[in-house]
Amino acid sequence: MNVSKLTRGLCSAAAATTLIFASATIATAETITVTDVAGRTVEVEKDPQRIVLGEGRMIYSVALLDNENPFARVVGWKDDMINYDPDAYRKYLAAFPGAGDIPNFGSPYSDEWNLEAVISLGTEVVFMNLGNLLKAQESGIIDKLEEAGVATVFVDFRQDPTANTVPSIQLLGRIFDKRDEADAFSDYYQEQMKLIYSRVNSIPVDDRPIVFIENAAGYNPNKCCTTYGAANLGRLVDLAGGRNWGSMRFPGFKTDVSLEALFADDPDVIIGTGANWSEANPATTAVLFGYEADQAAVQARISALAAREGWPELSAVKNGRFHSVYHQFYNSPYHFVAMQAFAKWLHPELFADLDPEATMVELHDRFLPIEYSGVFWGSLQSDG
Repeated sequence: MNVSKLTRGLCSAAAATTLIFASATIATAETITVTDVAGRTVEVEKDPQRIVLGEGRMIYSVALLDNENPFARVVGWKDDMINYDPDAYRKYLAAFPGAGDIPNFGSPYSDEWNLEAVISLGTEVVFMNLGNLLKAQESGIIDKLEEAGVATVFVDFRQDPTANTVPSIQLLGRIFDKRDEADAFSDYYQEQMKLIYSRVNSIPVDDRPIVFIENAAGYNPNKCCTTYGAANLGRLVDLAGGRNWGSMRFPGFKTDVSLEALFADDPDVIIGTGANWSEANPATTAVLFGYEADQAAVQARISALAAREGWPELSAVKNGRFHSVYHQFYNSPYHFVAMQAFAKWLHPELFADLDPEATMVELHDRFLPIEYSGVFWGSLQSDG
């Protein structure tokens, strides 16, 4: 999809009618006041029919509420889901072919974003990620949208997911007029998280293994490593009964780490993240998790990562505590599934009855408009 073609076709032909459309909509639509996760008070139309997603992977959360057709109100998005989670995109595209017609506007925080094209579509709300609040403020895009009568709302499933997932879902539920759906998922989310919280408090600190998260393991075969601090997946490790290596070493969200530092500390457990990045980066050696993944290929990739130079000498590899998980959990309201997998890896006896696979199936059966398939996590298997 080429946004320039869209722009040529829409901006010149529809610029005049947009103002008429917008004024008529404002006259009839019900407006509500909400507070988004950035703490901003926003006047927004209730149940908007024309929205733009600042990131395509927001479909993960939209699908929980608009499960009859998650794309029904989406008139534009960014192509990150298409590029970096193609399994999920194809899964949704098969169920909702109209997704293939949604124009890609690129990043709202860069020069590539075409504001005129967004406005010409009669967009009522643009949803953005909290992690890009500063970029949005610096670019002036929020003010420009407001001047055009388009609301901007920030949600968060990445910066502080355990704190902001429920507020973000509730916010979307209010705006979409899907309060019942938002309540149902929020209750389920908290129920799944509490399955872990209720037990972890009983684990002495000394019995909590040190865990290293390797972000996008093998995405670039010649680069290692990036890890998380006390945020996102690092936070999930801490809450699942581990001691996140990054949380103890540096402040902030994420940072690069030398192999020397990793090898010197020799953490108890290593968890890498992976996704089907083979189309965006054919040279990647990452584990290609997703709806099209299979166990044999997952095992081959995990084994290859564990066999990198120097890695076989690490305790996590020797002791069979080398794991990998679907990268997109880091930016999704479904991260409780990853947290359950973490808990079982870190404390297998305490969480023997926990079944993240069953949770993933239930999530799809109860809340999502697509069926579960593929592989989303795995562990290094011994040769014996």
